[in-house]
Amino acid sequence: MASQSQGIQQLLQAEKRAKEKLEEAKKRKNKRLRQAKEEATAEIDQYKLKRENDFRRIQTSIMGSQGNLAVKIEEQTNEKMQAYNANFQKFKEKVLRELLELAYDIRPELHVNYKYKL
Repeated sequence: MASQSQGIQQLLQAEKRAKEKLEEAKKRKNKRLRQAKEEATAEIDQYKLKRENDFRRIQTSIMGSQGNLAVKIEEQTNEKMQAYNANFQKFKEKVLRELLELAYDIRPELHVNYKYKL
């Protein structure tokens, strides 16, 4: 009986060691997975940063800097506004005079469809 109990104890100890080894293996596996995930995330971030830099470089080479575009658009807008204001001032009196002449020039006459009855 004593040998049976020793055999059971050995089996229990072996089972305990096996469980510990499995737990250690799971811990190592989870650690490797976390590490691989972190490395993949870092690699993705690096790749994304590289692609964004390439895009900005190409965009700048094709379109120029956006600051220059904004300044050019502002200058063009100011030029057009000045031209519109100059034309307004130039033709304002003439147009106003013509409108007043049309409003004051009233010639009463019968409409062509009016039929006079006696």
